Amino acid sequence: MNADRRNTHSMAAVNIGLGSNIFLAILKTSVGIIGRSPALLSDGINSVSDVVYYIVVSIFLRLSHKPAASEHPYGHSQLESIAALVVGAFVMTTAVAIFWAAINRVFDMISGQNSFLGASAWALWVALFTISAKILLTVITGRIGRNTNNPAVIALAHDHRNDIFAASEAGIGIFLGRAGLPWVDPLAGALVAIVILITGIKIVRNSSRDLMDTVPGRKLHARIVGLMKSIPEIIEVEETQAHRFGPYLVIYITICIDGAFSVAEGDRIAMRVEDLLHREIDLLKRVHIHYHPPACGKQIPA
Repeated sequence: MNADRRNTHSMAAVNIGLGSNIFLAILKTSVGIIGRSPALLSDGINSVSDVVYYIVVSIFLRLSHKPAASEHPYGHSQLESIAALVVGAFVMTTAVAIFWAAINRVFDMISGQNSFLGASAWALWVALFTISAKILLTVITGRIGRNTNNPAVIALAHDHRNDIFAASEAGIGIFLGRAGLPWVDPLAGALVAIVILITGIKIVRNSSRDLMDTVPGRKLHARIVGLMKSIPEIIEVEETQAHRFGPYLVIYITICIDGAFSVAEGDRIAMRVEDLLHREIDLLKRVHIHYHPPACGKQIPA
């Protein structure tokens, strides 16, 4: 997938999620208030926060499409990982707020400071509708995230999947509340918050890994060594290193070749290595190749 198609698909995922969450936020908060359902209201507040960080993600993704400049020779694609980090931070903050609000409602009911008569049937139907909508959004956004390898879109897919569990817990709480267990509904709001918090932690951890330049070292090295076996002039692969720039990789590789080769022959072999790696490794931005005779050192085990 070329860069233009990747950017178009990524923005489509953000826009679909933004529009859906605006509709769900209005629907769930309204019915949650009118239908007397703390769990659905909590889920509605979660959708409101979704709208906010979808707007933020949209801004970051648009900025990440800016071309390379002298200060950023590899482009601005790392803004995608920053956008994913923003998503995780919003998710965690929302989770903490919803959890404490739900716990306070449970305490008020136990202490007799607040009474709860059970949610309306409309609240249950809205929760079921939310589950169906989020399943569809998870499938669509997840597919786009895998195809584009965009960390921000992948984070949004995780958030959609998280919303399935949140809406399910809200639905269960509403159902049991209507069945004569009213304390279950606000308690479900607290459980919703815990699920949201876990997802937020995962998103922050994954996006932080990208920003900390983490790459699949041994796995990537083994793959490069395997590819180099198709070039008979390469005696050994001494070293491989890689740096991540958003979804893209920049690879540094040291190979050993016959010392009798001329500089021109060495350059020809290096070009073959570069062409091969660009063909076989997705989202490879650039390859830097150093070559010298086999006495250079010891091969790193794959």
